[in-house]
Amino acid sequence: MRRLLPYTSAAAVIAILYIAWFFWNRWQQDKSYRQAVDYKNAAPDRQTAELLGSNVKILNFYVNPSAVHRGGQVLMCYGVANAKTVSIDPPVEGVWPSVARCLNVSPRRTTVYTLTASDGAGHKASETVTVEVR
Repeated sequence: MRRLLPYTSAAAVIAILYIAWFFWNRWQQDKSYRQAVDYKNAAPDRQTAELLGSNVKILNFYVNPSAVHRGGQVLMCYGVANAKTVSIDPPVEGVWPSVARCLNVSPRRTTVYTLTASDGAGHKASETVTVEVR
């Protein structure tokens, strides 16, 4: 029995080393696969960020319809990029930074609405739209 102990111990060490190498190799392959998938999935996000840039921008600001009868509603839609705060003057409820957001507005008289978007660095962008009340 004592004669076999060195051989079985060596075989056990070799088996443990092989198993450790096997799991380490699988972990490395999985890691490189996850990095490749993450890079591929991030490509559209990088392209969008490059198109939008880093400055605050108003992507759109419009009303539909542009004329309404007294007491009627219009759909006001806006979209901003890279904005930290957004406001509409005269004040409208439910306004926050969004790439696409629409609100129902009921002006009492012909009104000029101003959308102002700003980022944290002090950059601002503004646009106006007019709703005519007949």
